[in-house]
Amino acid sequence: MEPIDPAVQWVYVATPHQLHAEHVCLAAQSGKHVLVEKPMALSLDETDRMIDACQRAGTHLMVGHSHSFDAPVLLARQLIDSGRYGAVRMIHAMQYTDFLYRPRRPEELDTKQGGGVIFSQAAHQVDVVRLLSGGRVARVRAMTGRWDPSRPTEGAYSALLAFETGAFASLTYNGYGHYDSDVLMDGMGELGQVKDPTAHTQTRARHASMRDELAEATAKAERNFGGQQWQPPAVQTPQASQHFGPTIVSCERADLRLTPWGVQVIDASGSHHVAATLPAVARGEVIDELWATDRQASPPLHSGAWSRATLEVCLALLQSQRDGADVLLTRQVGLPS
Repeated sequence: MEPIDPAVQWVYVATPHQLHAEHVCLAAQSGKHVLVEKPMALSLDETDRMIDACQRAGTHLMVGHSHSFDAPVLLARQLIDSGRYGAVRMIHAMQYTDFLYRPRRPEELDTKQGGGVIFSQAAHQVDVVRLLSGGRVARVRAMTGRWDPSRPTEGAYSALLAFETGAFASLTYNGYGHYDSDVLMDGMGELGQVKDPTAHTQTRARHASMRDELAEATAKAERNFGGQQWQPPAVQTPQASQHFGPTIVSCERADLRLTPWGVQVIDASGSHHVAATLPAVARGEVIDELWATDRQASPPLHSGAWSRATLEVCLALLQSQRDGADVLLTRQVGLPS
């Protein structure tokens, strides 16, 4: 085993979902703080092990990038906290993408190994609505869709989340690559750039050309870091914020619509737009939170406990589909004070 470099303070874990728990615990045992990609893990037992390992080692644990880091989401939370618009009563969030037909490794189409849209995509959407509503979900009712036998995992879901405050949120996601909800975000894509309106058609055409699993897995590897088709992102000011589709927060005295540039407020006086401060580089909000945690002793919003609660909701979506019933939650936490 190579000696541990004392100059390394943080480890970024971006390995496949099923390896997150093992790799976070290994980093903690080496005395390193950890930023781990979403989903935090595949089970609540794994999240408990990760949190315990970091607590024993005295190391920080952050989970991201989820889209709840996005500047308009954080701005909406600030507007809610101002008290100007009253309490959150309802949230509607939807997203239609081509997720299921992008190049995938075999385990990404196996729910038991973290495949499908629940682990990879609901982790974003649930995190966003939890942040906007204060965090504590009381119960979940959901239905999921598996509509393509050649992609035998969840490609869609609709869910109703009831919060302890009495607020509720409806979540809809469809990853089957037909309609593109980015048209409702002024044509701006999830990554904050102008979206080609034929993107989903192109994704499906590329998928249809794949010969077999090996060809598909190879295509994904070639696009990833180190692959022949990988290109470093251009260092430029984003055109707009990253986002996760249309999201509307209904408060007692206003509706707040998240846009690629901020928040549209619609109240009794009319409509006006509050601009968000966009990061200098994409996903800069993640580094801002990491810096505040490490250098300013601020408790991370996207902590292990917070992200365990998000995973609990995601797992409840699957359980509700299996049981055909509401699922009561027990591991929820609120926003840090």
